[in-house]
Amino acid sequence: MFLGEFQHSIDDKGRIIIPAKFREALGTDFIVTRGLDNCLFVYPREEWAQLEQKIKTLPSMAANARAFSRLLFSGASECEWDKQGRVNVPNHLREYAKLDKDCTVIGVSSRVEIWDKATWEEYSKQSADSFNEIAEKLVDFDFNF
Repeated sequence: MFLGEFQHSIDDKGRIIIPAKFREALGTDFIVTRGLDNCLFVYPREEWAQLEQKIKTLPSMAANARAFSRLLFSGASECEWDKQGRVNVPNHLREYAKLDKDCTVIGVSSRVEIWDKATWEEYSKQSADSFNEIAEKLVDFDFNF
Protein backbone atom coordinates (compact mmCIF):
# COMPACT_ATOMS: atom_id res chain seq x y z
CA MET A 1 0.00 0.00 0.00
CA PHE A 2 1.25 3.46 -0.91
CA LEU A 3 0.84 6.12 1.78
CA GLY A 4 2.22 9.59 2.43
CA GLU A 5 3.19 12.86 0.77
CA PHE A 6 6.73 13.79 -0.27
CA GLN A 7 8.33 16.84 -1.87
CA HIS A 8 10.84 16.32 -4.67
CA SER A 9 12.21 18.18 -7.67
CA ILE A 10 12.24 17.13 -11.29
CA ASP A 11 15.47 17.96 -13.10
CA ASP A 12 15.95 19.46 -16.57
CA LYS A 13 16.14 15.96 -18.09
CA GLY A 14 12.77 14.99 -16.57
CA ARG A 15 14.13 12.76 -13.81
CA ILE A 16 12.53 12.64 -10.38
CA ILE A 17 13.40 10.67 -7.27
CA ILE A 18 10.58 8.54 -5.91
CA PRO A 19 10.68 7.71 -2.18
CA ALA A 20 12.54 4.47 -1.43
CA LYS A 21 9.53 2.76 0.15
CA PHE A 22 7.53 3.46 -3.02
CA ARG A 23 10.34 2.22 -5.28
CA GLU A 24 10.43 -1.10 -3.49
CA ALA A 25 6.67 -1.62 -3.84
CA LEU A 26 6.64 -0.50 -7.51
CA GLY A 27 9.26 -3.09 -8.47
CA THR A 28 11.96 -2.83 -11.10
CA ASP A 29 9.63 -1.73 -13.90
CA PHE A 30 6.26 -0.04 -13.70
CA ILE A 31 3.77 2.08 -15.66
CA VAL A 32 3.43 5.87 -15.64
CA THR A 33 0.37 7.36 -17.34
CA ARG A 34 -1.96 10.33 -17.41
CA GLY A 35 -3.96 10.58 -14.24
CA LEU A 36 -7.04 12.53 -13.32
CA ASP A 37 -6.94 16.15 -12.18
CA ASN A 38 -3.71 16.80 -14.15
CA CYS A 39 -1.45 14.50 -12.19
CA LEU A 40 0.38 11.33 -13.23
CA PHE A 41 -0.57 7.85 -12.05
CA VAL A 42 2.23 5.36 -11.37
CA TYR A 43 1.22 1.69 -11.16
CA PRO A 44 3.09 -1.48 -10.25
CA ARG A 45 2.79 -4.03 -13.08
CA GLU A 46 0.31 -6.17 -11.13
CA GLU A 47 -2.04 -3.24 -10.45
CA TRP A 48 -1.75 -2.10 -14.07
CA ALA A 49 -2.76 -5.57 -15.26
CA GLN A 50 -5.83 -5.48 -13.00
CA LEU A 51 -6.78 -2.02 -14.26
CA GLU A 52 -6.35 -3.18 -17.85
CA GLN A 53 -8.75 -6.07 -17.24
CA LYS A 54 -11.37 -3.72 -15.80
CA ILE A 55 -11.06 -1.34 -18.75
CA LYS A 56 -11.49 -4.22 -21.18
CA THR A 57 -14.96 -4.77 -19.72
CA LEU A 58 -16.09 -1.25 -20.67
CA PRO A 59 -18.48 -1.16 -23.65
CA SER A 60 -16.47 -0.38 -26.77
CA MET A 61 -19.55 1.12 -28.39
CA ALA A 62 -19.69 3.87 -25.73
CA ALA A 63 -17.81 7.00 -26.79
CA ASN A 64 -16.75 7.87 -23.23
CA ALA A 65 -15.32 4.39 -22.68
CA ARG A 66 -13.34 4.58 -25.93
CA ALA A 67 -12.02 8.04 -25.13
CA PHE A 68 -10.98 7.08 -21.61
CA SER A 69 -9.27 3.91 -22.79
CA ARG A 70 -7.45 5.70 -25.61
CA LEU A 71 -6.18 8.51 -23.41
CA LEU A 72 -5.10 6.23 -20.57
CA PHE A 73 -3.26 3.67 -22.72
CA SER A 74 -1.82 6.05 -25.31
CA GLY A 75 -0.31 8.15 -22.54
CA ALA A 76 1.15 5.16 -20.70
CA SER A 77 4.87 4.53 -20.60
CA GLU A 78 6.83 1.57 -19.26
CA CYS A 79 9.51 2.92 -16.94
CA GLU A 80 12.34 1.69 -14.75
CA TRP A 81 14.74 3.15 -12.22
CA ASP A 82 18.14 4.58 -13.01
CA LYS A 83 21.09 3.86 -10.71
CA GLN A 84 20.18 6.80 -8.45
CA GLY A 85 16.58 5.64 -7.92
CA ARG A 86 15.09 8.17 -10.31
CA VAL A 87 12.48 7.72 -13.01
CA ASN A 88 12.74 9.60 -16.28
CA VAL A 89 9.24 10.96 -16.88
CA PRO A 90 8.52 11.15 -20.62
CA ASN A 91 8.10 14.65 -22.03
CA HIS A 92 4.45 14.21 -23.05
CA LEU A 93 3.59 13.24 -19.46
CA ARG A 94 5.60 16.11 -17.96
CA GLU A 95 3.69 18.50 -20.22
CA TYR A 96 0.33 16.96 -19.31
CA ALA A 97 0.95 17.29 -15.55
CA LYS A 98 2.76 20.64 -15.94
CA LEU A 99 5.80 19.28 -14.10
CA ASP A 100 8.52 21.89 -14.16
CA LYS A 101 10.61 21.92 -10.97
CA ASP A 102 8.89 21.36 -7.64
CA CYS A 103 6.75 18.24 -7.40
CA THR A 104 4.71 16.40 -4.82
CA VAL A 105 4.69 12.60 -4.81
CA ILE A 106 1.81 11.01 -2.94
CA GLY A 107 0.74 7.48 -2.12
CA VAL A 108 -2.88 6.65 -2.92
CA SER A 109 -3.41 3.06 -1.77
CA SER A 110 -2.68 1.02 -4.92
CA ARG A 111 -0.85 3.70 -6.92
CA VAL A 112 1.54 6.62 -6.66
CA GLU A 113 0.66 10.06 -8.00
CA ILE A 114 3.08 12.74 -9.20
CA TRP A 115 1.81 16.32 -9.04
CA ASP A 116 3.13 19.76 -9.80
CA LYS A 117 3.59 21.14 -6.28
CA ALA A 118 1.40 24.24 -6.76
CA THR A 119 -1.37 22.21 -8.44
CA TRP A 120 -1.32 19.70 -5.58
CA GLU A 121 -1.46 22.43 -2.93
CA GLU A 122 -4.46 24.04 -4.60
CA TYR A 123 -6.25 20.71 -5.12
CA SER A 124 -5.47 19.56 -1.59
CA LYS A 125 -6.77 22.78 -0.04
CA GLN A 126 -10.01 22.67 -2.03
CA SER A 127 -10.56 19.01 -1.18
CA ALA A 128 -9.74 19.53 2.50
CA ASP A 129 -12.28 22.35 2.69
CA SER A 130 -15.01 19.97 1.52
CA PHE A 131 -13.74 16.72 3.13
CA ASN A 132 -16.91 16.19 5.18
CA GLU A 133 -19.17 16.72 2.16
CA ILE A 134 -17.09 14.31 0.08
CA ALA A 135 -17.26 11.67 2.83
CA GLU A 136 -21.05 12.03 3.08
CA LYS A 137 -21.43 11.43 -0.66
CA LEU A 138 -19.48 8.18 -0.37
CA VAL A 139 -22.27 6.69 1.74
CA ASP A 140 -24.03 5.94 -1.57
CA PHE A 141 -21.15 3.55 -2.33
CA ASP A 142 -21.65 1.65 0.96
CA PHE A 143 -18.53 3.27 2.37
CA ASN A 144 -18.20 3.86 6.07
CA PHE A 145 -15.17 4.58 8.27
